[in-house]
Amino acid sequence: MNVRDRDGEGRARNARPRDGLGRPLPYGAQGVERQAEGVVREPGETVREAQRLLDAGMPFHAHEVFEDAWKSGPAEAAPLWRALAQLAVGLTHAARGNAVGGARLLRRGAAALAGLDGPDKAGDGPPYGMDLPGLAGWARELAVRVEAGAAVDAAAEAPQLTGGPGPA
Repeated sequence: MNVRDRDGEGRARNARPRDGLGRPLPYGAQGVERQAEGVVREPGETVREAQRLLDAGMPFHAHEVFEDAWKSGPAEAAPLWRALAQLAVGLTHAARGNAVGGARLLRRGAAALAGLDGPDKAGDGPPYGMDLPGLAGWARELAVRVEAGAAVDAAAEAPQLTGGPGPA
């Protein structure tokens, strides 16, 4: 019988430790602390926490932060957070050496960002201070390099969500 890890509500959860790129490690191995799921954050907190994780070379974990935002926030913001999650997962796959999946997700996220660069709720500029066209350009450029066989270091390639994309 295959015993699966379950949470308190009976949903399947993999309790195996994971590395910084979200890859499962053997039970008992030292892994990276996992992001708590279902955390509701203010948009600015989401951007700051995701940036911290991206800068640390943990795009898989940043994806989980964006996923929480898209699932817990207002429906009109979901396309933005979903697109950013796709960029983070694309970076994850690229850093894991999956060129096809990485490039595909980077391009999907970049395409989803198209048309989203409108005024934020206050009408002051881009959503939450993010340069969405710049992030889309970063993703498209990285996709080309990944397909050409470039090795990707997730921390070195981390985009800057605010103040323009590119490694810090």
